[in-house]
Amino acid sequence: MTSRRKRILIADDHGLILTGVAKLLELQYDVVGQTSNGRDLVAQAKQLKPDLVVLDIAMPELNGIEAARQLIEQNLAIHVIFLTQQLEGSFLELAFLAGAHGFVAKQASSTELLDALETVLKGKYYVTSLVSGKQADLLKRRDPRVNPATLFGSKLTPRQREVLQLIAEGKSAKEIGSTLNISTKTAEFHRGAIMDELGLRTTAELTRYAISTGVVVL
Repeated sequence: MTSRRKRILIADDHGLILTGVAKLLELQYDVVGQTSNGRDLVAQAKQLKPDLVVLDIAMPELNGIEAARQLIEQNLAIHVIFLTQQLEGSFLELAFLAGAHGFVAKQASSTELLDALETVLKGKYYVTSLVSGKQADLLKRRDPRVNPATLFGSKLTPRQREVLQLIAEGKSAKEIGSTLNISTKTAEFHRGAIMDELGLRTTAELTRYAISTGVVVL
């Protein structure tokens, strides 16, 4: 009996990359959806129930890191693979803390992406050889059967990271509340808690922090 082809959902805010990855993967997998928005990705994943999600880090409204975190937290049994040009160690850390199973460079060959998908489907974790830095060195030496998230720690809560991204994107407390379905007062509370945790006092400082840690990618 022929085994069922795995279902894949792809997310990237660059149309050409989205189309190109879809054409590559549809040779071996069923590409069930494509989107350029992190929040839409989460909604599509709930509906389409893919086996794998291939996504970028930089996406509007909800970045790929937070989208992945929501998918994992909702126990959707999805394997998450990042395909990104953001190769600094801080992005690796954020990706695996969010629940990623693979991390592939956009600069890599198409063969590497296919190898990464196969590795992840076998229950292992994949890290591209093109990354560099302290975190990358740690990840390359780890047992591929063990979740790389064990190497890292975290500072902000998932909700705080969502709020931080929207602040850095220039959203007001009212707009943040509307986007996240929370009250304006709650959005303001999260903003204050983030500032206290990070020791920051202005929107400009929050924005710089968000950019430096990969919450927002320019």
